[in-house]
Amino acid sequence: MSKVSPISVDGECVVPGSAFAEARKDDGFDAVEYINQPRWRTVSLGLERTRELLSKLGAPQDRLRFVHVAGTNGKGSTCAYVASILQQAGFKVGLFTSPYIITFEERIRVNGENISWADLDRVTRQVRDVAEAMEEHPTEFELMTAVAFLHFAQQECDIVVAEVGLGGRLDSTNVIERPEVSVITNIGIDHVAVLGDTLEKIATEKAGIIKPGVPVVSWPQDPEALKVVKSVARTQAAPLGLVGFDDLELEPVERQDGGRLVRPFVYQGMRFQTQLLGSYQPSNAVMAIEVARTLARSGWSLSEGDIRSGIAAAQWPGRFQLVASSPDFVIDGGHNVQGAQVLAESLDDVFPGRRTTLLVGVLADKQHAAMLERVLPYAESVVVFTPPNPRALAAADLAAEVVRLAPGILVEVAADARQAVDCARSLAGTQGLVVAFGSLYSIGSIMEAL
Repeated sequence: MSKVSPISVDGECVVPGSAFAEARKDDGFDAVEYINQPRWRTVSLGLERTRELLSKLGAPQDRLRFVHVAGTNGKGSTCAYVASILQQAGFKVGLFTSPYIITFEERIRVNGENISWADLDRVTRQVRDVAEAMEEHPTEFELMTAVAFLHFAQQECDIVVAEVGLGGRLDSTNVIERPEVSVITNIGIDHVAVLGDTLEKIATEKAGIIKPGVPVVSWPQDPEALKVVKSVARTQAAPLGLVGFDDLELEPVERQDGGRLVRPFVYQGMRFQTQLLGSYQPSNAVMAIEVARTLARSGWSLSEGDIRSGIAAAQWPGRFQLVASSPDFVIDGGHNVQGAQVLAESLDDVFPGRRTTLLVGVLADKQHAAMLERVLPYAESVVVFTPPNPRALAAADLAAEVVRLAPGILVEVAADARQAVDCARSLAGTQGLVVAFGSLYSIGSIMEAL
């Protein structure tokens, strides 16, 4: 049997003869290119366009049941854990997350499988036909939300785990009228230009996903944010469960047969293990455990065995992920001050005493100086590059920031991710450690270079 080799079409890998390839050949329509058109790529918060778009598509969200997840840090990992638990229990589970790490299709998954190119093409055409007739065209994320919800409805998912894109109150995913449970992960300072410059303002936006009478599972939060979450839950008569970590005991990372690393932990006397190695991941897992228990109390058929299996099976790329050896190469999606702090804690925990080569690319609207301050004490050298994003901070400016914060440290400026990876590995040597962090948008290009 001859092997059919993929070809590149507009930067995408396409199998000749596939439904997706045939659709492209017919009229040149590109689903990803359409959704990502620069003219749609705006931050224009509000629910009116999304409601109109989905209504004209038959309101697919009203045929679905949801776990709705907002927060600043830990959203994606918590979503991955919850989806894994539900899948282990035998449900057909949709998962909607952003941004993508490696491929665009991974933002929309059913039972762990990315949406196929053929389905993405077909569903996006349906959304396009409605969007083009609207007086005010939907934004990129609104289009993406419509594609995801329509796909999940057509796939007849039992439940969807949906991650908020930005904020919560005015995020397009907040057209969900009555989720099974609302989840608020750790709230921190992020997206200040859009959400506000205080924890209180940001928490107000995040807590906007709380719906009347719907159970809420929340991270314990800093006092300023917690006050807001409690107030909104009380106003909405929504039962609020605050996750506590007093019953959480961390254990050292274990290396299993075949060299795979796992992180065991004990919660309320029960032992779990996770493939996600960051020191913060057991806390995200506990959030998911309490979400699953909340669902079980609401009538969903979920056992403690399903929960344990789901935690063990969960995968989430780019979160303190060991992706290569000789040298050890860790990729972490930490992209704000809190993320940098927990990255530092994970380095202390998993690689104590190891001096590292940092590979850093950040967005200009992040608190990059404060992020660097958390992690530079672990570095003996730094390689910087410009992430592939219009909001990226130029590598030369980032290098200057590193030199200002750590005079005398070796800093190399790379032209792109591939050069940055080569340089970092060379500086670290085969026995060293490379840690790449700073922006989720850089992970895909780094993985490709590796």
